[in-house]
Amino acid sequence: MELFWILLFSSACPLTLGQGVYARANAQIVHSGAACNVKDDNISERIYTIKEGDTLVLQCIVKGHPRPQIRWTKTAGSASDKFQETSIYNETLRIEGILRVQGGRYYCKADNGVGVADIKSIRVDVQYLDTPVLTVHQTISDVRGSYYQEKTVFLRCTVNSNPPARFIWKRGNMRIEQSKDNGVDIYEPLYTQGETKVLKLKNLRPKDFADYTCQVSVRNVCSIEDKSVTFRLTNATTPPMIRLSVNDSVVVDPGQDVFLTCEITAGFPPPKVTWSRYPGPLPLSAQVRGQTLILRAVTPTDAGFYNCTAVNNVGNPARKNVNLIVRTMGNLTFQITPDSNKDSETIQMGRDLKLSCHADATPQDKVNYTWYKNGAPVFNSDSLILLRSDPDMAPGTSSLEIVDMKFRDLATYSCVANFPGSRVPELRVDVNISQNSVTPPVLSVPPGGQVVSVREGGNAELACLVVDGKPRPPILWSRVEKDVLMSAGKAVVETPDGRLRLKNVSRDMMGLYRCQTAPYNGLNIKRREAQIQLNVQYPPIVDPVFQDVRSRNYQMVTLRCLILRSNPPRLTDIRWFRNGDFIRMPMPDLKETPELKFKLEPASNGSYECRVSNSAGMSTCTFNVSAQPYNAEFYFDTPNPVRIQKGNNYSYNLQWTQKDPEATDRIIGYWVNVRKNKQSLLSKQIDLKGKEPEKGVLLSHTISDLRIPLSYEVRLAPITTYSTGDYISRIIQYSEPYTYPRPSDHVCGFEDDRICGFSQDRSDVFDWTRQNHLTQNPKRSANTGPETDRSGTKEGYYMYIEASRPRVQGDKARLLSPLFNVTSVRGPKGSGRVPYCVSFYYHMKGKHIGTLNVLLRVRSIASVDSVVWMKSGHQGPDWKKAFFDISPSGPFQIVFEGIRGPSFEGDIAIDDVSITIGKCKQGNTVATAVLIGGSRSLPLASWLTAGLASVLLLLHR
Repeated sequence: MELFWILLFSSACPLTLGQGVYARANAQIVHSGAACNVKDDNISERIYTIKEGDTLVLQCIVKGHPRPQIRWTKTAGSASDKFQETSIYNETLRIEGILRVQGGRYYCKADNGVGVADIKSIRVDVQYLDTPVLTVHQTISDVRGSYYQEKTVFLRCTVNSNPPARFIWKRGNMRIEQSKDNGVDIYEPLYTQGETKVLKLKNLRPKDFADYTCQVSVRNVCSIEDKSVTFRLTNATTPPMIRLSVNDSVVVDPGQDVFLTCEITAGFPPPKVTWSRYPGPLPLSAQVRGQTLILRAVTPTDAGFYNCTAVNNVGNPARKNVNLIVRTMGNLTFQITPDSNKDSETIQMGRDLKLSCHADATPQDKVNYTWYKNGAPVFNSDSLILLRSDPDMAPGTSSLEIVDMKFRDLATYSCVANFPGSRVPELRVDVNISQNSVTPPVLSVPPGGQVVSVREGGNAELACLVVDGKPRPPILWSRVEKDVLMSAGKAVVETPDGRLRLKNVSRDMMGLYRCQTAPYNGLNIKRREAQIQLNVQYPPIVDPVFQDVRSRNYQMVTLRCLILRSNPPRLTDIRWFRNGDFIRMPMPDLKETPELKFKLEPASNGSYECRVSNSAGMSTCTFNVSAQPYNAEFYFDTPNPVRIQKGNNYSYNLQWTQKDPEATDRIIGYWVNVRKNKQSLLSKQIDLKGKEPEKGVLLSHTISDLRIPLSYEVRLAPITTYSTGDYISRIIQYSEPYTYPRPSDHVCGFEDDRICGFSQDRSDVFDWTRQNHLTQNPKRSANTGPETDRSGTKEGYYMYIEASRPRVQGDKARLLSPLFNVTSVRGPKGSGRVPYCVSFYYHMKGKHIGTLNVLLRVRSIASVDSVVWMKSGHQGPDWKKAFFDISPSGPFQIVFEGIRGPSFEGDIAIDDVSITIGKCKQGNTVATAVLIGGSRSLPLASWLTAGLASVLLLLHR
């Protein structure tokens, strides 16, 4: 009864005030994609079952006012899963070609700032069935002769699937049953990956040499077909064996061609050979020709372990590895180590001295070092000792020890590193040893360089110089803070001149830096080190960066700009601006929080800026200050917003609330603007007649003279004495306001061009066509489609889909019924939902027939489609009747979806559609059908009875 009065009062008065309608967000997840099944398990969790590769569509239907915002999240799956092209903030979550790793629990969070956010979840179970893998194994014992002279053979079948697969073993075409064959044993082994069934052939018999098939099935779940694999077992079956044409390690120069051949020495069936590499994939330039891997003009990046694998599913795969090493050499360094036993840091006569030489090379152990003294080769002697690999140094380091140094040992020593017989260029380093050429380094930071200040975004140079010492070593830089890396992402950075140059400095680079002398290319003694402080200056960090401030005119407004951080902390200036113009005021205290107080007037509305400066720069707090009212908030849960007017017109009951109506000046009305294709059709002012909007109180206005079945854009903006708020926009759509049976309602036979209020879905690929025998194309496809309508008359019409070109397989056409509003009728006692019977005739003749789906589309904030009836393939030459019950949870439509089959002989037709209140009865009477159109009328007494009952029902309410 309430609904009746709302509509009546709305038509009498275009603007009404209702009760508060602010409500916390409420969410519900529904599906409309290619679901196999949606059910609730024993813990009341909704489970959405879908086939891998199909399209997942989840809709989060939300209610609440203001309109809730939506966010989708997921758990129980890969953290890197993405929702492809669908935004996670849309009501509809769509994943094309869903993968098994994308299964898991999906959450919809709806929040509108009223109370606690509502979170709903649904578990997506992705179903799949891989092709099984069948391998053959022998018993573990000594093998003599051919492979199958053993008494026992195991055939192992493994598959990955969801749900768990069922296994069937066949010998030839005959199913193997353990109870009927004492020579076999079928069991499931422990500790295996995937699902596995083993067929054990005991005491191998002649008949056991045959073709064996492992067939796996998930019992047609999600229409997943069974899969199988077959293996032929013979007395010649043997596991693979291979050998490589090269040694386990191959060392080559850059630029050489490499040929690696994997020769099969045994195996039946013939094994398949594959090449792989670790780490990483095969190089792009790699070529595989038969069993040979060819690498042309190799580079150091081609180095790695190359694996040859031979597989024939008998026994274990045969594998061989070869380590490809590409020679490289670079960065030859030296060290001068004084007598370590004497803690000496200088060269002294009569004491020992060690010269070391190291080249960064691959392979490190193949580097050959040659020492020279004044150009002459050095050989081992009592005073000169050569160490090819010095145990006290890094691996691959060669040393020359000078024992009890004499004046004759003062000379120029040279170290030459090379690969014998290789084209890799050799490296050489010369070290001059004299009493004056080798002295300890002295590290110094230039005056004023202990603290370096730089503005954020600028460049800085930290200097740590070797001012004395020979030879002068490079300088190594690192951060003093533990576990903090340098800006290049490395722990240590080397600079040859001791100057660390930093570009685009950020505040996270601020801190202490350590500089040290390197232990190489100079004296190998205690490191010299120093520290430098990098001070990064940046403008003040302020809050708020932007703030929208609303107030009534002629009231005091206070603006504050908080200083969160600043380097340097001392402020140099604070200035206030309005609309870009400087506000003259006493100089503010630089130690206090900047604040501006003023009385808001119509002329003082605008943008205010607080510009705060220090020596590093300036930051700004921006305030948009106005008496402009906040936006209106459209109400989307309006019951029965559409009413039919005379002619081909309809009216729409628009409802909304006002956000924070007391925050600004009194709202005296609203501007409403109706547009079509961005052209204004109506613009008028709604006068509140002295009544102020209240927070959460519903306002409404009836928009009249809208054309059926067009949709319109409606824009709404609040008005105060001094200003107008911003417009908000929404789309209103026409929908048939069916609420109860009427005497004019009966079966729809599509006899007039209005087709009973049915409409074509604009989101499909093509349309349904209205046709009868007289309008058929004489060149139409033979052997498909009906000759006449369901009644057999040539004049009778029906709806059909044409499968000829340009249609292709999978194209969809959807026909939408009018909208049925179930809010004005009640269900059976004890039930909250009204049952309906849907009845129609269908014609599906032809060898290329696709699918006819009937979907129930429940209308709410979003539309939800669910398949309630489906038929596929050729159904014979006659019209057939279908009927079923539905119990919609709200206003609904019936959708007929025709899907084109593989070719042109696939026309599908429907006729005589009825939707009846109450469950389907035997014979499917249509005494209370609720569709408009057609020419076949029902007995007058039946319609009068139904109409009278409906009127009485409304009055009773």
